Amino acid sequence: MTTFPDDFLWGAATAGHQIEGNNVRADIWAMEHVTDAPFAEPSGDACDSYHRYAEDIRLLAESGLNTYRFSIEWSRIEPERGLFSRAELEHYRRMVRSCLAHDVTPVVTLNHFTVPAWFAREGAWAQPDAADLFERYVRFVVTELHTEVSWWITFNEPNAGALLLATGALPLGAAADDLAAGQRKMMAEFAVRVGGTPGVASMAIPVLAPAAMENVFTAHRRARAAIKSISPAARVGWSIAVHDFQAADGGEERRDAVLAQAVHPFWELSREDDFVGVQTYTREVYGPEGRIPAEPDDNAFLTGWEYYPAALGHTVQQASAYTGVPALVTENGIATADDKARIRYTSAALEGVADAIGSGAKVLGYIHWTLLDNWEWHSGFAMTFGLIAVDRDTFARTPKPSLGWLGGVALGNGAALGSETSAR
Repeated sequence: MTTFPDDFLWGAATAGHQIEGNNVRADIWAMEHVTDAPFAEPSGDACDSYHRYAEDIRLLAESGLNTYRFSIEWSRIEPERGLFSRAELEHYRRMVRSCLAHDVTPVVTLNHFTVPAWFAREGAWAQPDAADLFERYVRFVVTELHTEVSWWITFNEPNAGALLLATGALPLGAAADDLAAGQRKMMAEFAVRVGGTPGVASMAIPVLAPAAMENVFTAHRRARAAIKSISPAARVGWSIAVHDFQAADGGEERRDAVLAQAVHPFWELSREDDFVGVQTYTREVYGPEGRIPAEPDDNAFLTGWEYYPAALGHTVQQASAYTGVPALVTENGIATADDKARIRYTSAALEGVADAIGSGAKVLGYIHWTLLDNWEWHSGFAMTFGLIAVDRDTFARTPKPSLGWLGGVALGNGAALGSETSAR
């Protein structure tokens, strides 16, 4: 077994909107409450981590993990255009200091999908000054927190829309027309809820229009430059979603087309970063006619994704080779009700990362998705990715055996991989 680097980051990740609760000034909150909203249920109180973050960080640290990736909600920091909340900034400063008090490295995501309702009202990423507005927000946050935070992620999965298009997840033809009609109705109500005009007001995710995507690229470049100007030693990157795209006989062209559209342009920009964030859960296999469905498997994710933990080692190696910069695993995990399956999956995924390191890939850390059973967007609370269970009524936290197991792996810097006896 390859030894992980001595300064390897071992952690778990969350996202503000999915755990904090009552993020009422965000675009997603508005969409959650339109008629026939595309969510199984609204986020509501979520995990109430806005008030319970100290307990969450303590549980993470006590397990043996040394890193916490969390996001700052732009909609809390700047609830209306040009109006910055110092009180909310202090909330996130307290989170950072709670991490440091437990010898936990904070890895801070500046945009994890959601944006302020006012930003959505004005067109989200399609508006001409989108990059200016994002840079201004980033400068406000980083100026205040840079002495205590040295790891920054500008965007989480900015390629999510490109993946939907490239993999055919968005329907075409008559089905697309029907979907568009329903979406127009939802977006009209959404526009009213954010105080905007139909046809102008827009959700921030997924980014589909080329002009909006170019604005995101510009926003990332400018945010990176802003962070570096304030904190030259800071490490900056963004987190790119990538399946392990494979080809059966004759499927190479299809697979390569997906990579060229949905992954490689984002990895290209990562060559200028300090690291590339890798977010991998499964694989997709392509034949000459398109994607080949996975065989039914009792181990499959609750999401329906194929159980294929080897995917992570493959994508880490690919990302490192393509970009020439170190990879940081910013998300990997499994939605399952079987915690033993979570341990098996994560152990195998980490063994793949170790193999990639042994083959020459530089990998900075492994951050598991997710710390808490949370609100998973369209699926509501049904998808249990967490290392910690959360009671939906009392918010009581119950660490699962997988948290202690992963913490034990972290304490031994990977030496305990392949053994469940490291569970604490």
